[in-house]
Amino acid sequence: METTSVRWKKVLLIAWPLIIANSFWNLQLTIDRIYLGMLSTESLGAAMAVMGVFWVPMALLQQTASYVTTFVAQYFGAKAEDKIGGCVWQAFYVSVIGGVAFLLLNFLSPWFFGLVGHAPNIQQLEVEYFNALGYSALPTAIVAAISGFFTGLGRTKTVIGINFVGLILNVILDYIMIFGKFGFPAMGIAGAGYATAIATAGAALWGIYLVFSDANELQFKMRSQWHLKLDLIKQFLKFGLPSGMQWALEGLAFTVFLIVMGRLQNGEAALASSSIAVTVMMLSVLPSMGIAQAVLTLVGQKLGEKKPEEAATITMDGVKISCIYMTLMGLSFFLIPDFYLSWFKNEENAMLWSQVSVLAPKILGIVAVFTIFDSMYLNISFALKGAGDTKFVSIVALVIPWPLMVLPAFLLKDYENAVVWSWWFVALYSFVITNILFWRFKQGKWKAMSVMS
Repeated sequence: METTSVRWKKVLLIAWPLIIANSFWNLQLTIDRIYLGMLSTESLGAAMAVMGVFWVPMALLQQTASYVTTFVAQYFGAKAEDKIGGCVWQAFYVSVIGGVAFLLLNFLSPWFFGLVGHAPNIQQLEVEYFNALGYSALPTAIVAAISGFFTGLGRTKTVIGINFVGLILNVILDYIMIFGKFGFPAMGIAGAGYATAIATAGAALWGIYLVFSDANELQFKMRSQWHLKLDLIKQFLKFGLPSGMQWALEGLAFTVFLIVMGRLQNGEAALASSSIAVTVMMLSVLPSMGIAQAVLTLVGQKLGEKKPEEAATITMDGVKISCIYMTLMGLSFFLIPDFYLSWFKNEENAMLWSQVSVLAPKILGIVAVFTIFDSMYLNISFALKGAGDTKFVSIVALVIPWPLMVLPAFLLKDYENAVVWSWWFVALYSFVITNILFWRFKQGKWKAMSVMS
């Protein structure tokens, strides 16, 4: 039996490139928001509302495509490497079909954001940003499938390069397209969306070049297994769709939560404060996300090798590593909230910013509690998905957020300090859902599961 230090080293060797790669992707979103905060506080709030709405269908597509990680990991662990290429191609087909269909949502965006009921100037910004971002759906899904291939093999360093290409392109294009530099027109919030789409397409093209190398063809049949295989794509969607639904359902609940924040008596301040908190939160959980992805890979490989007990031990290692990190990170939210606020400071609307500067530190303190439980949740849910237990995870994501997070926020919306109390219910939701999945994990049914046909 391997020692704890050896196991932790294995997890971290796979995790650290994913942490950096995820940082690049999230940094793209953060840079968007920082630039948009420089443009106007209203653009920052609109961008956050849009990302919540955009993430629901995008999560379904992206996380379904990325579930190829589990197929690759299990086949790699079982030494059935000649079947890997066909699995990746099915993920590509899902990505292309889903990415094209995503653009149909652009026709519905004016109607939807009209229903949301934010101020008319915010609505216009929301529609512009959503429609521009829609063009990033297809390349984002392709990047997810390609990253899933390399992650499932444990070759996570390659994922860094793919995401780095997207980051660099996005930084440059954001500056040019938002503010109108080097002869380009100033496109404002729409420019941020188009910049993300073009940058992600660049990352996808680089990833495609890497995937279809001669070495990958020889080992995994990456070029020759291009055929659409109905049985295999059915198997892929059987497990991949519930995995994507988990993220989409949680994203939907959180989107509605943010919409409620925008409808509070101090809606613009509540939305902007929540936007800052969510942006900081997304950056802070990146190490936990990378560790959870490493856990998924190792669990898949160990189950492919028929070693379920080792898979269980690795999962708990991931939980412990993540909790240590997240506890330290959470302390910084309490001790130095002004450091995080300084990233977004804009006194163009001094009255609005004065409200934000009071609310945001309070929310960050709650986020510190939320993220500790969320780090546990990520590792356990990814372990279950690495086995193929995706239906249970998606059902929990459907049921739990609404009574514990969304409904309380709606009922509290007319009360004083509603935004703070609402965020405490977000922390409660995280505590409950983590304990439910831990119970499922301890039951052990996942140990006998497999996605391999």
